[in-house]
Amino acid sequence: MTTARALLDEPAEPHILFVEDDAVIRDTVRIALQRYGFTVSTAADGLTGLELFRSAQPDLLLLDVMLPELDGIGLCRRIREFSLAPILMVTARGDDLDMISGLEAGADDYVVKPCETAVLVARIRSLLRRASFASVREEPTREVREVREDDGTARAGTPDGGGVLAFGDLTIDTYGMEVRRAGEVVALTPTELRLLLVFAASPGVVLERRTLLRKVWDHAWDGDARVVDLHVKRLRAKIDAERIETVRGFGYKLRR
Repeated sequence: MTTARALLDEPAEPHILFVEDDAVIRDTVRIALQRYGFTVSTAADGLTGLELFRSAQPDLLLLDVMLPELDGIGLCRRIREFSLAPILMVTARGDDLDMISGLEAGADDYVVKPCETAVLVARIRSLLRRASFASVREEPTREVREVREDDGTARAGTPDGGGVLAFGDLTIDTYGMEVRRAGEVVALTPTELRLLLVFAASPGVVLERRTLLRKVWDHAWDGDARVVDLHVKRLRAKIDAERIETVRGFGYKLRR
């Protein structure tokens, strides 16, 4: 059914699914997020959360790690089998294992509870901006662009003007937001895609972890650099482990 909002071409309120087994926390966070203009659905266990995610198709999943029936890590893995929607994990303070496991399972970012509402909302908005950026689909004329070095060797151009960038067998369509490796489409989450685009904007240039946190995660605060490391690990597994080089003591760079 077409809604009045759709007919008026008004943007829908972002829909968040919050999966949390503690009823008090679940209701408190739901009410707080609704005050910030979000539509919020909730589930008390992992299996119900999975069913609701499939049926409601929310814009973002806010997910506690400790859940009955199916824990947050398992739920994250199940969802990543069919969806690239942003996932924000909620972990216990000081539990690095939960954070690492969640990011390795496919989460885009994490917050530590108890968390101030303003911080939570900032993280949610950052992920939604990233997802909105990655979902842009335009169909202008595409052109594979290469820039010649002084020695005559070819390297990929920068994405300032759009088009298709080529890095060996890896191509990045900056109009259609599509990545291919050896002709096959590579499924990247919005965070992984944004990370790759930041690398592609400066091929051969070493980017520090703090720089990547600021450009990809919008973290104005002193974010955890391990988030970068784990996302680079996931990205390498998809596009080629050798394509992104570690420069010890400094950061990472995309090989030309």
